[in-house]
Amino acid sequence: MFSSLAPARRRFVLALLVLVAVGVVVVAAVVASSLRTDDPVASVDQSVPGPVLLVPGFGGSTDALDVLAAGLREDGRDATVVALPDGGVGDLTAQAGTLRDAADAALTRTGATSVDVVGYSAGGVVARIWAADLGGTEQARRIVTLGSPHHGTQVAGLAAQVLPDQCPTACQQLAPDSSVLTALNSGDETPEGPQWVSIWTEVDQVVTPPTSAELDGAIDIPVQSVCADSTVDHGNLPRDPLVAAMVSAQLDGNSTVPLGAGDCARLRE
Repeated sequence: MFSSLAPARRRFVLALLVLVAVGVVVVAAVVASSLRTDDPVASVDQSVPGPVLLVPGFGGSTDALDVLAAGLREDGRDATVVALPDGGVGDLTAQAGTLRDAADAALTRTGATSVDVVGYSAGGVVARIWAADLGGTEQARRIVTLGSPHHGTQVAGLAAQVLPDQCPTACQQLAPDSSVLTALNSGDETPEGPQWVSIWTEVDQVVTPPTSAELDGAIDIPVQSVCADSTVDHGNLPRDPLVAAMVSAQLDGNSTVPLGAGDCARLRE
């Protein structure tokens, strides 16, 4: 067919065919893009609170969170402290799986459409793993962390180096630059879906430095930025009445709220 055409005409026809082929490829790409289903996660209804799940820290003790949970129940909330596997010292990803199961059970039991999660210390990291990797963004309305080592704690890093036999899996994973934390912080630290708040104390001697609790994309609230005279330490964060009032303020209403010095007197009433 082309052999009978003059050289100039032949080059023209070939160029035209190339343009048509490119056009077909572009159209196919546009159609394929329109059929993709990786849409952003839709935020849950912030005006309808569901049950509250409280996640313990390293060691899995529920004593401190039982105090906070009792206060939330007095406010009329359905509050449950999650029992962690392996005494709370095992793999944080496995702990996140336990939180996923607890969320599923709470939604089934109550018929609610979402849960609020309060993660204390390492429990805040567990909540983040659940949200990022196990579907938690589709179930969580609010995620509040208390004194959580989101970027690791030097205490765990030192223990992993000096006393590795005394630093179980969760301890190793809470060391700065651990593979778990590196992966968790390599992308969006606060995935879309829930509203995020990090509450922490500037005098924390367990999460070192205390600013490790800062979380990109969350409302960050050092307790001392609200009440400068607060001396609450890491272990007493879930027991402190001021902190409990701060948590309640974040779980109530249609949205999380920044807090500052002007709120101190009201929260201490």
